Amino acid sequence: MQRLTIAVVAALAAALAVVSLSAAAHQQTRSEHRFPHRIVSLSPTVTEDLFAIGAGKQVVAVDEDSDYPKRAPRTSLSGVTPNVEAIANYHPDLVFISYNPGNFASQLRKLGIKVVDEPAVNGLRRAYREIVGLGRRTGHVRGAKAVVHSMRTHLAAIVRSVPKTRRHLRVYHELDPTYFSATSKTFIGSIYKLFGFRDIADGAGGTGDGYPQLSAEYIIAKSPQIIVLADTKCCRQSYATVAARPGWSAIAAVQHHRVVLADDDVASRWGPRIVQFARTVARIAKQG
Repeated sequence: MQRLTIAVVAALAAALAVVSLSAAAHQQTRSEHRFPHRIVSLSPTVTEDLFAIGAGKQVVAVDEDSDYPKRAPRTSLSGVTPNVEAIANYHPDLVFISYNPGNFASQLRKLGIKVVDEPAVNGLRRAYREIVGLGRRTGHVRGAKAVVHSMRTHLAAIVRSVPKTRRHLRVYHELDPTYFSATSKTFIGSIYKLFGFRDIADGAGGTGDGYPQLSAEYIIAKSPQIIVLADTKCCRQSYATVAARPGWSAIAAVQHHRVVLADDDVASRWGPRIVQFARTVARIAKQG
């Protein structure tokens, strides 16, 4: 009888040990996956931000327009014409979007996939909040705060580098050769406001979305002192093409060679590389 009791106790102890080990393993798995570890980004800006804050290893796929950084797992996924099945095939536990055509996000949620919409921002303050928010969602708050601090510090220094006499220039931001532009109500416009520039698109009226289409006559009449070309990649615009436009040789920016050749992608995204853009603008603004 005693031997039987000892055997039963030993069996129970072994069973409890297995249960304990199983629970510990389950707890470890939950701990390891406290934050998403299979992220799909369908937003080029979010992709840049995720890698900047240190969450790159958690990203398993990015959309076809996410061309930076180079190490991002770029795919044929589209954030503009999304395919729910193709996205789900990556078995994501979190999908970031900045555009929701046909409310495809709801279809992903029905599959049990978490979706977070990070729409375009209209200023630096919101951009900073978005970056810190990405840090909280991915477990990289410290990295996110470091990125924001670096952006704030560098942008402040860049603005200070421009003499006060050069901080009230008229600026024209070109999105394409048909003269679509951006007002100070947009994110890119908020960068110009840091310098104190006067955006000529602000007085053009339009639909109120912050991206009016100007006319050549209007631009010539306003004679911007800085022209920023955010259509150098898409449309091969340059100082030479601008100077060759009828009547544009009379514009102050053309006369003084204050034409900024911006990277289309950098100028359209509200991520850390906007510091590079601001540095280029500052260099042109300081020219006589």
